[in-house]
Amino acid sequence: MLERISAIPALPGPKLARPAYHRDFAAEFTELTGILWKLERGQTYQEHGDASWEAFVAGDWERSLVLNDRERDGARAEAASLREQGVELRRLRIVEKPVTPYVQWEMQYFRILAEEGFPLRVLEADRIAEHERSGPLPDLNLLGERVLYHIVQEPDGTPAGARRIDDPESIAGVRRAMESLFDQAEPVLEYFHREIAPLPAPTVTT
Repeated sequence: MLERISAIPALPGPKLARPAYHRDFAAEFTELTGILWKLERGQTYQEHGDASWEAFVAGDWERSLVLNDRERDGARAEAASLREQGVELRRLRIVEKPVTPYVQWEMQYFRILAEEGFPLRVLEADRIAEHERSGPLPDLNLLGERVLYHIVQEPDGTPAGARRIDDPESIAGVRRAMESLFDQAEPVLEYFHREIAPLPAPTVTT
């Protein structure tokens, strides 16, 4: 079933630069009810403009945690807004071992999101290794049955927009595959307290 996700990079669809992707996503999201699926597979991204990430890459781990916690009220408000709209965000994070410094940082924010009501889950990469022989699964956003976005990055992990995919059969197949992955995954808070919380502050090399 995961071949539906593996096949996404080969599916036809227009490439949207980052600003155009954000506009397109916002327009589609306004009409959405149901489930918004999000799959994150990359282990390092560039988050320029995020104050907590900037502190993290500068080596100020404690400040990055403080800045993350300042986002709690916003996370709570976003969760309430999604409930009011009738949208459930099901976000799945694939994690390789050993955990990269970026994922260790990101998980601090995911903990906050989970505590404020977001149903985030984690799946370790070795669980899907047989489906990644030709390469890692792509990052994606799937808005119900409406539209699939194949999220793309530059080689260093800098966001580079997305490809929009509208084929109904492909969308349905990816949705079923995401349901299967999500069912196999672990709630992020359980994973965080077992695997992330005991780690020392990461060392960031630039």
